[in-house]
Amino acid sequence: MSDVESAACVSDDSPRRGLLVTLCTYNEIENLPKLIPEIHQFAPDAHVLVVDDNSPDGTGRLADELASQDERIHAIHRQGKLGLGTAIVAGFRYGIEHGYETLINMDADFSHHPRHIPALRECLNSADVGIGSRYVPGGGVVGWNWKRHFMSTSINLYARLLLGLPNKDNSGSFRCYRVADLAKLDFDQVRSRGYSFQEEILYMCRRIGCRQLETPITFEDRRFGTSKIDWKESVSALWVIFRLTIDRIGRRRVTH
Repeated sequence: MSDVESAACVSDDSPRRGLLVTLCTYNEIENLPKLIPEIHQFAPDAHVLVVDDNSPDGTGRLADELASQDERIHAIHRQGKLGLGTAIVAGFRYGIEHGYETLINMDADFSHHPRHIPALRECLNSADVGIGSRYVPGGGVVGWNWKRHFMSTSINLYARLLLGLPNKDNSGSFRCYRVADLAKLDFDQVRSRGYSFQEEILYMCRRIGCRQLETPITFEDRRFGTSKIDWKESVSALWVIFRLTIDRIGRRRVTH
């Protein structure tokens, strides 16, 4: 049976906007004021949405200050650290509600360099999802130890085998989506709250027939702060992917 299920197009009579770049933040006060200007260097037309999980270091307050100085910058404030997956969904919902045409999600710590944004946008000329890939020719990773490499390689292999995802990099979050496709998905059906959301959203997009195209990126370990990934997140990702495999067999719906 095919992994593609039909979905009715979402009608939207509101005026369309162009690109929304979403940044999910928790204690990124050192990175944010440097990152947003570089995003606008490579995508001057982009609106930037900061989704902050009540960062103790004041990242949310800084986002408000930046937004007051530039109408292209917006901020959402959440009550606490509720999980990366739910933060990305909050960004998706904002993009849908405000009528954007395309949405790029990227890390807020410079591990995803804005210089790759034009190539990601270019992917949508021949696909529905553009994936910034570390594992296609021309891509790579800088600054990881062998444990991070092993963890990432294992998760990607696991996702390809169990979910039928054909991409080499299913666990990265540097992606470009058509907002009209995101609007077809029922985010109340999302199982993941954390990092396994990256595999889950590709699985959901594939279920509705989205073509996915990878473009090479160089992933650079964060410039400031500390990584939020640990072994507990990895175990949780394995479990969520297994649950999604059961959903795939049972044809659990992913649309409204």
